[in-house]
Amino acid sequence: MIEEIKLPEISENVDSGVVIGVLVKIGDIVKAEQPVLELETEKATFEVPCPVGGRIVEIHVSENDEVRVGQAILKVDTEAAAGQGQAMPQPQPAPQEARRTGGGPAGRTSAEPPTSPRTPTETETPEPGRAEPAESSSGVSASPAARRLAREMGIDINKVIPGSAGRVSIADVKGYTGSVAGERRPSADERTARTLPDFSGWGLVQRAAMSVTRRKIADILSYAGSHVPHVTQYDQADITGLEQFRAECAEEIRKVGGKLTITSILLKVVASALQAFPKFNASVDAEAYEIVFKRYYHIGVAVDTDRGLLVPVVRDVDKKSIRLLSIELNELAQKTRDSKLTPEDMLGGNFTISNLGGLGGGAFAPIIYWPQVAILGVARACDQPRYIGGECPQRRLILPLSLSYDHRIIDGGEGVRFLRFIVDKLEKPFLLAGGQ
Repeated sequence: MIEEIKLPEISENVDSGVVIGVLVKIGDIVKAEQPVLELETEKATFEVPCPVGGRIVEIHVSENDEVRVGQAILKVDTEAAAGQGQAMPQPQPAPQEARRTGGGPAGRTSAEPPTSPRTPTETETPEPGRAEPAESSSGVSASPAARRLAREMGIDINKVIPGSAGRVSIADVKGYTGSVAGERRPSADERTARTLPDFSGWGLVQRAAMSVTRRKIADILSYAGSHVPHVTQYDQADITGLEQFRAECAEEIRKVGGKLTITSILLKVVASALQAFPKFNASVDAEAYEIVFKRYYHIGVAVDTDRGLLVPVVRDVDKKSIRLLSIELNELAQKTRDSKLTPEDMLGGNFTISNLGGLGGGAFAPIIYWPQVAILGVARACDQPRYIGGECPQRRLILPLSLSYDHRIIDGGEGVRFLRFIVDKLEKPFLLAGGQ
């Protein structure tokens, strides 16, 4: 019996992804739940399992194809014996039998090589024969990225006026957001991305497609940079005593599978600060002119990876001890390094900590991770002379901190008090000892 296998539901609010690897070929014998595709979404990378066992007889997708939930990805002959091992590959279909793949060029056959990883941008004209993304039942013409952004922002895509190309783009969605907030609506020319010069006139160049993760990061940070008025407050914490406390407790926590770091301690400190300053644990509803206060304390931790900036979220930080947070953060870091984060691991954060101290450098101004309203930057601690109740300076370990916040709802005085709250907690490690 030939069974058509479709892309299953990946996760809540994730309806598509890009194929980054096809793990089987025509003629292979697979077992039920054996991975057949590697799929990258805007949130994470997944292996897609085959729900039944049998022989692969058709493959409908190739590397770099965008596929949607419910789209056919391959066909399996379930009557093939699972113990036969790999069968001989089936003959490739003739050109006239070519199938259209999801998101790839029309007429591609399984015998043809995959297309170049470079895909046209929203302002480019699609190549002849390139399949356009399927439109929704609403009938409006819009790019998948624009539809995704509209969903995340709670915007009805049908209300967005398309640009000069007659197709709703990301810029059109952002322009609509500005218009409903009472801002001037950009013209069609302003919404059009600027065209790059021809760099090849000066030397050799090479193009590479942005990954799904990198495109998502670019969208979020571009929106935050253009729509959220940032203010960054700087301060320093004397963590000489805290470092002694950390060194004394590190081995005990290591034995139970944790790693006691400044970040794991900061999780607990920041949770206390969010409880004391509720505006920092909120989001701005620009359309309704309302502030959404949250009564839960989920904190994201920015992680630098070869796939880009990932922000796994530690949940209910206020309810957990430093010991438990150290264990959980260590496990999340390992999942991040192994590319095993799920979308759920990166959703629901109210505040973000970005610690670049392990890489070096000085203080920096982090960009708010929208729809959050604040982010804490942590730089490398270093020894500095400080006068402590005497004429001779003492060597102290000083930690540079920077707090970026949304000036629409947080004023400078609140920013200073919030950051000073964190500094005071870090400089009194004896108060943290009770929260282990």
